[in-house]
Amino acid sequence: MTATTSSPTEDSVRERAVICLSGGMDSTVCATLASRDFDVYALHFSYGQRTEARELASARAVAEYIGAKEFLPLRMDLFRQIGGSALTDTSIAVPNAPEDEATIGHEVPVTYVPFRNAHFLSAAVSWAEVLGAPTVSIGAVEQDSSGYPDCRPAYYDAFNALIQQGTKEGNIRVITPLIHLKKAEIVRLGVELHAPLHVSWSCYSGEEKACGVCESCSLRLRAFKEAGEKDPIPYV
Repeated sequence: MTATTSSPTEDSVRERAVICLSGGMDSTVCATLASRDFDVYALHFSYGQRTEARELASARAVAEYIGAKEFLPLRMDLFRQIGGSALTDTSIAVPNAPEDEATIGHEVPVTYVPFRNAHFLSAAVSWAEVLGAPTVSIGAVEQDSSGYPDCRPAYYDAFNALIQQGTKEGNIRVITPLIHLKKAEIVRLGVELHAPLHVSWSCYSGEEKACGVCESCSLRLRAFKEAGEKDPIPYV
């Protein structure tokens, strides 16, 4: 799949939406949800993260599964060069999740990539302008998550205000349909939607098998357990 500049009426009667698709659990459910109402144009970012190859493969598989009209993989190297995150800087170890999972999200962890989502959303809005897509969707989650500052509702309110001022028509809006859900609720929604959770990938460090001990794995495993479902991906 490649990028296009064709008009929205050429091949579809449905409205277009650009979906930020990492290949993770949340973005997989978000993309599946969007595919019910929109023609999906999936955008994936390789930014020097440890599990870059696996995330790309997962995102591509999700896009194919949900019938995305196009899949656009973008590569950006600035985060690896800047460093400062355990996801992009190999000198910073990916920590295990704390034994007391209730403390997750109380402090911004070292896996936070500084101001990452602003770069992702900027590219997504640029593509949305070209496509004539008034909607950009991202699977940001505030509750029951790692506590990243770029996953808060106020962040997206501010970004939408910026879009209004900085785009030609000012009519593109970022939506965050999962932002108030708990992880177990996202799993249940994914099962209900028949989302391809079996090809999604959440681990911060493993590419063949998920480590099961990083914060992202811990949150995912707990969510499946609370939802009464079996996580379909392989773990060490």
